[in-house]
This record gives sequence, structure tokens and C-alpha cells, in this order.
Amino acid sequence: MGKGGKNEVKEFTGMWREHPQATASTSGRLCAPHPESSDSAAPRCSNDDRMTKMSFTLQINGAPKAVDVDGDTPLLWVIRDVLGMTGTKFGCGAALCGACTVHIDGVATRSCITPVDSVEGAEVTTIEAIGATPVGAQIQKAWLDLDVPQCGYCQSGQIMSAAELLAGNPDPSDSDIDAAMAGNACRCGTYLRIREAIKQAAATSTSRQQGG
Repeated sequence: MGKGGKNEVKEFTGMWREHPQATASTSGRLCAPHPESSDSAAPRCSNDDRMTKMSFTLQINGAPKAVDVDGDTPLLWVIRDVLGMTGTKFGCGAALCGACTVHIDGVATRSCITPVDSVEGAEVTTIEAIGATPVGAQIQKAWLDLDVPQCGYCQSGQIMSAAELLAGNPDPSDSDIDAAMAGNACRCGTYLRIREAIKQAAATSTSRQQGG
């Protein structure tokens, strides 16, 4: 258990719920819904179109990366298996736990259900590079200061979701934080420390902006 013990898990059990990306795209970016989705109105790509193009050039952490994979290969496996960047984790394969979260054009996105052909031309940022941004650096420092991780497996996804939150809302309320982090599960129950770290990072950002 985390430092808050069973109370953390009890209070925040409701935070682990199905993320909207499990059945719909982020900003229309996904070509197809998760295979188990019943959303027939969701946009779909032709399998023929996906199979005809095998080579893609992706913008990963500011650098072009050429990959030779099927178009419907999940971005997660391209990042991990093809490019060897293992900071992004596999958790559920259904966009339910948030461990695989990356940024696509600044939007926190579940890479386990995002086909690689849908991100060509977009800027993909992974946990390996988020610390190069001011918000990412502040979040990572707060994570270390407050000793947030326990087993640590989910934390790259937690940090990526937190970074998107603070980039768009530098002074979030507790309810803002809970809503933004709702799709990220932590089996160790570190939710209270995650919230406090986000608040510390936000305070640091505000202080710097005010010249403190």
C-alpha cells in the first residue's frame, strides 16, 4: 500500500473507469474504435488501405523516425518494440488503465489502441522527452520530492496525463485533477500523492511566472 494505506484505495477506487478513448478517438485521431466497441458510427479505415503502406516516418520526441510496420500496428508496440523506447508501458491493451499514455500534438493519448497510420505527420512525445518541457520538468521534480511511485509501473502514464493537465490548466482544483487523471489506474493506490505532486508542480509554475 502507499503511505495513505487502504484509505487511498477506498477513496479513489472510482478513478479507475473506462477512458473515453476506448470507444472513440481523441480529436478524431483514431481511424477505428477498439475492436470490442459497438460504436458503429466511429470512423474506420479500410484494411486494404492500411496494408498497402508499410513504411512510415513518425515525429517522435522532435526527431523523425522511419518504421516499417503494418498500418494498424498499435503505436505502443512501435515505440517499445521497433524504436526500443520502453518508458511507455503496456497495461491493458484496451485504453482502460492509462499506462501507455503518450502525447500526440500535446494531447494525452492511449497508444495501445492508436494505429500507427493515424499519427503520421503528428508530433508524438513520450515519457523519455517530457522532462525537456517546463511543465514536464516541474512534474517530474514534484514526483521525486513527494516520493510518489511505489512499484512505479503506471507512473510514466500518470506523468504524461498530468503534463497535459498543467499545460492547459496551470492552477487546477482538486476536482480538475481528479477528472484529468481519472483514466489512469494505480494498483498501488498512490492517488493522494499523485494529486499532491500535481498541486506542487502547479504552485512551482505559478511562482516562477510571478517571479518568485
